[in-house]
Amino acid sequence: MNDRSTALSLIAVALAGYGVYIATYAPAMVASPAIPLLLIGFVVQAVCALAAAFGVWRRRPWAPGVMLLLGVSIAITWLVEGFVLDIVAYLHALLVAVLAVSVAAILAAYVKRTHGTLSD
Repeated sequence: MNDRSTALSLIAVALAGYGVYIATYAPAMVASPAIPLLLIGFVVQAVCALAAAFGVWRRRPWAPGVMLLLGVSIAITWLVEGFVLDIVAYLHALLVAVLAVSVAAILAAYVKRTHGTLSD
């Protein structure tokens, strides 16, 4: 296993961990009177994270796109929390949104670049 395979494996495990972590929010939000917009945001994040983890792990060409979708869904959820629902501070929500998209773009570019150099 080379360094790139190890890095991709770590990215896949981190994505799966994030997906499971975010998925644990859903049962509590369904059981209590939650805001549907937040529930949708967290469900989309969990699905995207788990799909991206599977895609990276199995070296699928669509994985970088799903990673970008995950970053965008995280950003949108935080912006809704900050600017629409006023749950978190505006600047904090904006910072997390920018970081989410930036990190997703960097990781997606890395995954896309390494997919071409690895064989199945």
